[in-house]
Amino acid sequence: MLTKLFQSRIAGCRTKSVNMDIRYIQDGVPKPIVIFSHGYKGFKDWGCWNLVASKFADAGFIFIKFNFSHNGGTDEQLLDFPDLEAFANNNYSLELDDLTRVIDWAEKSEDIPSNEKDLSRISLIGHSRGGGIALLRASADRRVRSIALWASVSDYGVRFPYGDALVDWERNGVYFVENARTGQQLPHNYQYYLDYQDNIEQLDIRGKAKILEQHALVIHAADDEAVHFSEAMRLAKWIPNSQLIILPQGGHTFGAKHPFPGDELPIYLEEVVDTTIEFFE
Repeated sequence: MLTKLFQSRIAGCRTKSVNMDIRYIQDGVPKPIVIFSHGYKGFKDWGCWNLVASKFADAGFIFIKFNFSHNGGTDEQLLDFPDLEAFANNNYSLELDDLTRVIDWAEKSEDIPSNEKDLSRISLIGHSRGGGIALLRASADRRVRSIALWASVSDYGVRFPYGDALVDWERNGVYFVENARTGQQLPHNYQYYLDYQDNIEQLDIRGKAKILEQHALVIHAADDEAVHFSEAMRLAKWIPNSQLIILPQGGHTFGAKHPFPGDELPIYLEEVVDTTIEFFE
């Protein structure tokens, strides 16, 4: 069977684009759709995500991954963060809207023939910050059948500066976080915090988790250095229909890094992918 791989671009928020790539086996059989949301300082082609996409396609899924419109990439340069102005003006509400647009496209676009897609089986995967976005979207979207949360955060509010740092952010209008890999100082405009405060109910992961009707797989590594595994335990406690898996090792990206030199998944990420495929099936 021929695996079809193509790229597409749709309108995102505030004149920015959402760039996607789509993989599936062309066989005329309706296939479930999986949509993957990357995390903070991430992008769709980071590390092993292409290998992940191929494995899902080989397993009989349509796999869609995309760059959030304000993740710092551009239409010409999809990797890393050439557009720091866009990065500075990103926020959770924009990412939530971008994911909605991708689901709409998957449902309505004729770029994926109707005989190839099973619209009754749309699932979301979110890694790290993208896990929260996936959960929030699923809680309000009956088109989504199930979700998988990979090393997901459980609360957005606690990730903002506080105390004097928050006062300085408001006064200066921007604060910076260094990207250790690229050496860039990544800007965050104060609008990021204001948008969260203005939309705090819509962006309440805990509140939305408690009313989530879909089944959820929550998978995390015990040695995650970026998001403590206790966040996974909280998510699994809140979500009524959840399955929790804590891996003994793997770190925040389950053994992957960027750039990734090999053509096989790290053992921990392979376990995550295999478990998620079984869960979605």
